[in-house]
Amino acid sequence: MISHDFLRDIKIVQNENGYRFSVDAILLASFVNIPRAKMVADLGAGSGVIGLLLAREYPEANISLVELQDTLAERAEGNILLNELQHRVQTVRADINEISSVASPLPHNSFDIVVSNPPFRRPKTGLISPEDEKAVARHEIKLELKDLLQAASLLLKHHGRFFMIHLPERLIEILRLMERHALEPKRVRTVHSFIRSEAKMVLIEAVKGGKTGLKIEPSLVIYKEDGSYTDDMKEIYRIG
Repeated sequence: MISHDFLRDIKIVQNENGYRFSVDAILLASFVNIPRAKMVADLGAGSGVIGLLLAREYPEANISLVELQDTLAERAEGNILLNELQHRVQTVRADINEISSVASPLPHNSFDIVVSNPPFRRPKTGLISPEDEKAVARHEIKLELKDLLQAASLLLKHHGRFFMIHLPERLIEILRLMERHALEPKRVRTVHSFIRSEAKMVLIEAVKGGKTGLKIEPSLVIYKEDGSYTDDMKEIYRIG
């Protein structure tokens, strides 16, 4: 079953029973903060939410939505048309691992911004269907963290910026792999459901070839104790 949703000023069509975007997407899009961009790539774009949000924020940018799964790429293409952004937003149906090859579907050393809301978890024991779009989106079945960071580094121009959201428990691993691929971490912000709860996500910004210097930003809390959104989240959703 297909549902029609609105997020800020974009319209989204998604499958109610398959992969659906979550709060992660708008958190990541809101974390991107550079003043201008001409070329943007979203690696593992899903239904295209992050790229479409960034297309609104950067009206002169060309946006490439890289997605492996045909069902999600088709949904992203529909969402591009729904928002009348086909003149500068396009899907690239490709395996992110292909970016590291000579026949890369996207030009190396060319992008101002690369973003990714990647599969968070290593494949667990037990059965995970590699054909299930939710499983592929959430588990490293077809894309490992090290390969994602290599692809991001290859696409970015010198001093281009990489933005991602991931699990706090993998932060040390992420920082080590970023160093290996010339991505210098510049900003980190933890995300918490409630002010007293553990971090559930972490937002990270890195600069290709950047100088050392990491800023730890104030934590982002999603809900007040009564379950309503905090002022930070209202600002992100542009409520009120």
